[in-house]
Amino acid sequence: MKPLNDKVAVITGSSRGIGAATAVLFAKAGADVVINYHHSEKEALQVLEKVENVGRKGIVVQADVRKEEDVKKLVDRAVQAFGKVDILINNANIAFAVKPFLEMSWEEFSVKLNDEMRSAFHLCQEVVPYMEKQGGGKIVLISSGLSRTPAPGFVAHGTAKAAIVSFAKYLALELGPKNIRTNVIAPGLVLTDATKDQPKEMHESIRNVTPLRRLAEPEDVAGAVLSLVADWNSFMNGAYLPVNGGNDMD
Repeated sequence: MKPLNDKVAVITGSSRGIGAATAVLFAKAGADVVINYHHSEKEALQVLEKVENVGRKGIVVQADVRKEEDVKKLVDRAVQAFGKVDILINNANIAFAVKPFLEMSWEEFSVKLNDEMRSAFHLCQEVVPYMEKQGGGKIVLISSGLSRTPAPGFVAHGTAKAAIVSFAKYLALELGPKNIRTNVIAPGLVLTDATKDQPKEMHESIRNVTPLRRLAEPEDVAGAVLSLVADWNSFMNGAYLPVNGGNDMD
């Protein structure tokens, strides 16, 4: 029996990076997958091909998860196609300003907070009624190690991701009695399209202080996400799981 046998997973931001790796791994683990993209249709279709190549079903849905009406469309399409939603992975990358606090405007700071939380809030409100009707479900919110360990220039991102961590705890408390488990994955630096243009010196510095002496690939994070939603994992709720190679140990 595969760890996600016949489950249906909605994965936001799954055309590239961590989301794409998670969609393919979930399909290999037995799930049907809803692949969401904002702009990258070509890449999303490539992910769909990989999902179908391992014998599972998938659909591709364009949606800007910062918009409530798009979130509703995404979840409606998932239910129309598969009749249920067992798993939600809140992963879509939300853009943010990188600059010191004293150089940042309130508009730059608040837009990241609002967009990050708006996306998670509406996605969870849309899927939870279906999960409750089905007798349970699993939610994973993707945060960041920067939510607990700050770095220069990341005040907007780190603060927004810290809000995601707190939000997950409240969901875990309120939804636990409904057999809906909510957990958080907090990656360190991951080699994706979003980080490939960062200074090589920064990457080398992080690599040198990481006990595993390498940086994470998207598949490393996908494996951690799978570990939280697999059928054999039934009692983790409200957990914060760092994926950083031991670079920052709790």
